[in-house]
Amino acid sequence: MTAAPAAEPTPEPTPEQLLDRALVEEATKKSSLIWVRGAGRERALWHVWHDGAAHLVGDGPGEQPLPDIAGGTAVTVTVRSKDKGGRIVSWTARAAELAPRSAEWDAAVAELQGKRLNAVDSDQLTERWARDCRVLRLEPDAISTDLPSDSLAIPPMATPATTREPAPAALPRLLRRGHAKRA
Repeated sequence: MTAAPAAEPTPEPTPEQLLDRALVEEATKKSSLIWVRGAGRERALWHVWHDGAAHLVGDGPGEQPLPDIAGGTAVTVTVRSKDKGGRIVSWTARAAELAPRSAEWDAAVAELQGKRLNAVDSDQLTERWARDCRVLRLEPDAISTDLPSDSLAIPPMATPATTREPAPAALPRLLRRGHAKRA
C-alpha cells in the first residue's frame, strides 16, 4: 500500500497581500456599487460584502440584470470611491452561484435583504429570490492597485428611458421670478 502524497501547505500571505486584501474589503464595503465585467459589458451592480466576498442578487423580476455573469465565469471587479468616483482598486474573481436555501445562500441573503432598497414585497423577498433569482458570490483572486493606462470610460448603455417632456424654455425665468417674490 502506498500512502497518498501529502498536500503542499498553503504559503502564508505576504504583508503586501494582506494589505491589498484589506483594501479590497474596505473599499468594497464602503462602495454602494461595484463595476463588474463578465463575459460582456461592464455593469454597475449593488452588492453586499459578506464573509470575504461580494454577493449579488439579480436576474429576476424587479432585480438587476446579471446576463454576462454565470457560475464559473471569470469577472473583473472595479471599486470606485463613493466620494470622488475615481477607481480605488480592481480585482478578479470567479463567480459562484449559491444554491437556494443552502446555509451559504441563507447567510448571504440575510445580508442582501438588509441592503435591498425599494423592494415592493419585502415580506416575500427571500421566497422570490429563491424561486426567481440568482445569488452570486465573487471572492477576490488577484488584486490590482496599479493605476490604469487609460480612463476606463465607456459609452452609456442604450435605454428606452426618457424624460416625460422637455423642460419649458421659460422655466429658468419663472424660477427666478418665484425666488424674487419670496425675498
